[in-house]
Amino acid sequence: MNVELRHLRALAAIGDEGTITGAAAALRVGQPALSRTLEQLERRLGTRLVERTTRSLALTEAGQRMWEHAHRILNQLDDALAEVVGGGRPLRVGFGWAALGRHTVPLLRDWRAKHPGTPTKVRRCDDPEAALRRGEVDVAFMRTSPVDPAFASRVLYREPRLVAVPDGDPLAGRDAVLLADLVDRSVALCSTAATTSADLWPADARPETFEVPGVDEWLTTIALGEAVGVTTEATGHSHPHPGVHYLPLADAGPVAVRLVWPRTLTHPATTAFREHAATLAG
Repeated sequence: MNVELRHLRALAAIGDEGTITGAAAALRVGQPALSRTLEQLERRLGTRLVERTTRSLALTEAGQRMWEHAHRILNQLDDALAEVVGGGRPLRVGFGWAALGRHTVPLLRDWRAKHPGTPTKVRRCDDPEAALRRGEVDVAFMRTSPVDPAFASRVLYREPRLVAVPDGDPLAGRDAVLLADLVDRSVALCSTAATTSADLWPADARPETFEVPGVDEWLTTIALGEAVGVTTEATGHSHPHPGVHYLPLADAGPVAVRLVWPRTLTHPATTAFREHAATLAG
């Protein structure tokens, strides 16, 4: 099949940038040359990887899978070269939204004290499981179960839910809030968090919901009084905001916080870190 690294780098850049123009700039090659490389890869694989029109570009289903494989292969190559030249690399720890809240810094500081020869590199990911598939992180803290059977996970602890309301909101003076208190409110859902959806409420009593793209937009929307939000305890610790008040959500179950890792380990310290993180489970 004779697929070369330049083919993988081309597809990785195209998927990352979303345009041939942007990918060519990122790779510092001409657009015609990059287009030829992509066409050559598609011919050698015998399948369409990118759907192109005059106005848009999107990865096909096969292209999406190949894009993730390309990232993983390229990251593995970089890791191998770094290990040969420099004797190893940090353990890359991924997380979404709020990491472990109040537990994050103590856990990582304790790791550094006990394993001074293996530093960690922390990375926030919009989709931690996708980052694991692409080989961008070695382990990830997640609040959902991994879908891909290539990953294993362990529940570290269960985290209470919170409601986020604007400062001065009538609910802000309460000790706790119920789901029913939010039915007549607009609820902002963050597209990069997966712990809240309309399914949290009974089917016959659900609030209006809408998505915002990230945590900053979520906090700003709530602070402006345009919506309330439902989140977990870690958000209150990691994302305090002068215009947002957090209070307990009394009648919704807690969220499981997991450590997730590839069954085929990508770093020699993964097992040690997994055992270290398990101390949170008590």
